[in-house]
Amino acid sequence: MTKTLSLSLLTFSVLSAADVALAPVDVTSTVITEVAGHAKTSADVAQALSDSVPSVDMSRRSGIANDIFIRGQKRDNISVEVDGTKVYGACPNRMDPPISHIVANQIEDIEVIEGPYDVENMGTLSGGVKIKTKNPTKKPQADLHVGFGAFNYKKFAMTGSGGNDFVRLLITASTESSDQYKDGDGNTLAEQLKENAPASNQFKPQYEDMQAYSKKSVKAKAFVTTAKDQELRLSAVANRSNDILYANSSMDAIYDDSNIYSIAYNIDNISKTFTNINLQFYSSDVDHPMSTEYRKKSDMPGMNKTNHMWSKTQGLKLKTSFDLDDYKLLVGLDGSKREWRGEYVNNDTGMVMAPSIDYAETSNAALFSTLYKKFDALSVKMGLRFDSTKVSDKNSAHKDNDYTGVNANIMTKYALTDTSKIFLGVGQASRVPDARELYFMKAGKTVGTPDLKQVTNSEVDAGYELQGEDVDFKLKAFYSDLQNYIYIKKGATQNAFYNIDAFIYGAELSATYYATDALTFDLGASYKHGEKKNALPGQSDKDLADIAPLRGNLKATYEYMHNSTASLDLRASDKWNDVDSDNGEQVLDAWTILNFKLKHQINKKFDFTIGVNNIFDETYAQSNTYADLTLVVTGTSDVMLLNEPGRYFYTNLDFKF
Repeated sequence: MTKTLSLSLLTFSVLSAADVALAPVDVTSTVITEVAGHAKTSADVAQALSDSVPSVDMSRRSGIANDIFIRGQKRDNISVEVDGTKVYGACPNRMDPPISHIVANQIEDIEVIEGPYDVENMGTLSGGVKIKTKNPTKKPQADLHVGFGAFNYKKFAMTGSGGNDFVRLLITASTESSDQYKDGDGNTLAEQLKENAPASNQFKPQYEDMQAYSKKSVKAKAFVTTAKDQELRLSAVANRSNDILYANSSMDAIYDDSNIYSIAYNIDNISKTFTNINLQFYSSDVDHPMSTEYRKKSDMPGMNKTNHMWSKTQGLKLKTSFDLDDYKLLVGLDGSKREWRGEYVNNDTGMVMAPSIDYAETSNAALFSTLYKKFDALSVKMGLRFDSTKVSDKNSAHKDNDYTGVNANIMTKYALTDTSKIFLGVGQASRVPDARELYFMKAGKTVGTPDLKQVTNSEVDAGYELQGEDVDFKLKAFYSDLQNYIYIKKGATQNAFYNIDAFIYGAELSATYYATDALTFDLGASYKHGEKKNALPGQSDKDLADIAPLRGNLKATYEYMHNSTASLDLRASDKWNDVDSDNGEQVLDAWTILNFKLKHQINKKFDFTIGVNNIFDETYAQSNTYADLTLVVTGTSDVMLLNEPGRYFYTNLDFKF
């Protein structure tokens, strides 16, 4: 394999990747199942998603806690919920993205929404992620997972569940750690930093060989039957991560602690037409200090400091469902409040130096509804949401911001035959600026822009889907018009965020060919292009950042025994040429890697997996360096790229009881 092999020669790539399986999908979303059973190389949900869905790219931040893009969109442009709980990170530099606060072994399935087609959640501008964790079972059962990999990766996880007609309980627990991974050149994170960054940003000698991270997570669920067709549902998740190294950032996370709670009451079969009512209260919080203490710069006067960030979200959601003859109607109310604050602390004195985000609060109230109707071969689904949102910085002179928004969409499907259909969707959604974009402070200056407008995405999606006897095929295309899109200007030390107009268009292709009962080929590809309608003031580059090039993979899977498989997975990316060089991005080489995995089932209670990723030990980077992230600047004034892991061997043992 050569590093310069272009994906332009490869017109397809894998949709169902080695780590997860795909369930039957709706035309506006992709549902990934068996995440817990097949995420073998890491508990990182970002890796599982980017390996499985063509529209999703991963932003490499560290050995774990990586971020995702959906169709070139990230941060608050996509919504994330876990069992109905809205989840946010605390770090303005995305060291703890929302999906990092749940681990793969706790997950039952993930729905990835592509486009502005979810009205149940605030802020589903260009996509969303809905994570459903495992539910407790009545029948007693348990499983144990043990995993080992290169770079001293170790993972231990267990799940136990059981109950009776009155109560069902589930608990999962896991612990995971790894040394620093090595890239294809054999460099650890510390060595990548030493090779590319100024001395002040490099790790101190005593920290050069420290672990890349350690992570512990516990989740508990209880479902209590209170009456016929009525259930009280309780859930809690606690995550504790320590010493996470972020080589191409200027700080590392000392720890990252998060909690997710949910209390819901569900009633089914209320009447023939009133089918369901669900009331849920949820809360999530994150405590995240990031510090310079492992870097040489901490020996410089005033540079041994921590930016300590906290985030807390609470919400209440009511959903009611009706079956009105041929119409299915859902009506809901949604209210939430997010608190976000941070402060710079001098590590030598323990004194607070200044706020980073003083005390910001985002309050939202919304009414939403969806309506579904089928007319013979034609089905129609419509959604509507009205939002009223206020964002304020309680302890500062920054102005309050009030926003109202109407989100609406319609998706139509027409069955050409019993096995094929076409679809067309039109949608519009908005999201408000977050506290970082409005109020973030650094060196006594307001880096945020307090008078930003909310972003609006107007989008059209169309496609064709075939589910045949030997072939499944799906082609989707979209055009997204972004009004008042929030964009950061490189080098601006005050009011760095701008509202601009932009557009993104692209296509996603996926296919599965069942060659024999034992041999399957999976293919898929994703392409997108994005531009600003006008360059930022003082700049000329109109390329939109974060728009990865043509990418995909090709996988062959052979089932040699019942539930025992061997697979080869070829992954590739075209050269990333269309970059926003004015705002920190740089051209990235094309890359191609090959992965192998074998899963062997000994019996119904025990199986093992062995595999190797990046067989040919390629050195490559898949994440670019847009100034929206604060990254280390190299001696040439470029921003430091972070290479992906090199050759990675792993093995896993799974026991069921």
